[in-house]
Amino acid sequence: MKLHNLRRWLCAALMVAPLFCASQAAFAQKLPPPVKTEESKPARPEGDNANPAKPATSGVGLAVDPTAYLIGGEDVISIQTWRHPEFSFNMAVRPDGKISVPLVGEMQIGGLTPDAFSKKYAEAIGDYVRNPEVFVQVLEVRSKKYFIDGEVLKGGEYPLIARVRVLEALSKAGGFRDFANKKKIRILRGNQTFKFNWDEVVKGKNMEQNIFVENGDHIIVP
Repeated sequence: MKLHNLRRWLCAALMVAPLFCASQAAFAQKLPPPVKTEESKPARPEGDNANPAKPATSGVGLAVDPTAYLIGGEDVISIQTWRHPEFSFNMAVRPDGKISVPLVGEMQIGGLTPDAFSKKYAEAIGDYVRNPEVFVQVLEVRSKKYFIDGEVLKGGEYPLIARVRVLEALSKAGGFRDFANKKKIRILRGNQTFKFNWDEVVKGKNMEQNIFVENGDHIIVP
């Protein structure tokens, strides 16, 4: 009896096996071929990205020439030392032209250009930082300014960021009012008075009156 049942089981198995193999082959044909994958690698930084947080180059910020502008009292400056935040900060210059630096003490910055002070500061922190890279810029000009008063649309105080002549300075005032006397403009400088005729200068006449504006000048438009 047992032998008979074994024979029946073997016969059934032989009949089912081909069908099972055929179905598996058909299913395998429907599957997409396996895709070979490679382990992803992080991209290598190039250029300045290899060293993040490096200070920007000169020229970034206000239009202050770092090789010509002389820093003065009350100017707001930024000192950035690459990779050393403990020696990087923003501050206002004191009226006496000095700043106080942690671990260094007082430093004279008034009368120096941003580039000149960058070198001076790098030398001052050389005992604490090896080969420091320092970038100094003027964030806000407060020490040098001139004033435009009278019959102009935008009178008031103007920062003297770079050398500017009277014609250019007046152009920043937004124009003249209807009854402005453009022929009798005056520049007050201490106890001196200079005359300026707008109509002549814009026509290229008597250009010697188009002088450079100096710190503290008052340009009066009657």
